[in-house]
Amino acid sequence: MSKINLEGHVVVVTGAGGGLGRTYALELGRRGAKVIVNDLGGSVDGSGEGTSMADAVVEEIKAAGGDAIADYSSVSSPEGGEAIIATALQAYGTVDAVINNAGVLRDKSFTKLLPEELEIVLDVHLKGAFYVSQPAFRVMKEKGFGRFVFTSSAAGLLGNFGQTNYGAAKMGLVGLSNVLAQEGAKYNVTANAIAPIARTRMTESLLGPLAESLDPKYVTPLVIYLISSECEYTHEVFSVGGGRYARMFVGVTPGWYSGGGDIPPAEAVRDQMNNIRSTNDFIIPEGIGDEMRILAKMLKE
Repeated sequence: MSKINLEGHVVVVTGAGGGLGRTYALELGRRGAKVIVNDLGGSVDGSGEGTSMADAVVEEIKAAGGDAIADYSSVSSPEGGEAIIATALQAYGTVDAVINNAGVLRDKSFTKLLPEELEIVLDVHLKGAFYVSQPAFRVMKEKGFGRFVFTSSAAGLLGNFGQTNYGAAKMGLVGLSNVLAQEGAKYNVTANAIAPIARTRMTESLLGPLAESLDPKYVTPLVIYLISSECEYTHEVFSVGGGRYARMFVGVTPGWYSGGGDIPPAEAVRDQMNNIRSTNDFIIPEGIGDEMRILAKMLKE
């Protein structure tokens, strides 16, 4: 089995002071990557800040013979995102990969969710990934190489009670990843999303007894591969947890074509719902053009 070589790769990991981000950073360091360990040092709900979490991970990487530098900027502002990438450029001269992992939780049922509890989750998860990725993308586009990993969640892809803010942010990350995959294709810049199931300080109270089987280290092998030069997959979403690795995707069915001409009544749509919902002969579109081609073909028939 040939080894994935990350020697000298410069990788930014946000939220790397604990949980999933820490496991990524440590493995990257073991494999010879130069790691920017970004962490604001706050609590699960986003309050507070400090340097100790990022510093501890950097020291652990260095103690094992690796190369890392800490960054304490918040991802939740354009200035913070620019500062994180500036740290990479100042320390190592470039950036090869970004693992967007930073996150907070403010879970509450929809009718009780406050506007500020929506905003902070969107700011850290969705806007934060945008703010860090945009300056990094400029560097990658110029050099002709780059890798992005965005941390989505089944809460966004499938929904989860009490997580409207979190779910919206996590599904937004899939959209962000998909667009970067398309815009980065001709520059050898890939973008993929993962939906991890892992025991972290954000999730351990939610997972119950299952938590014991969901060591975050199980997620790390997939992430390492996705940010490597060997990985050419892009525009994809992967479910990962507890030793299981699987692809998740958006599919589109042929559906029912009303024949054009007269607008069909609602009753006709109702009566055709079995055909509309049938998953026979579905495709996995690479972009909106693929779906438009299905419609264009039907319009010509």
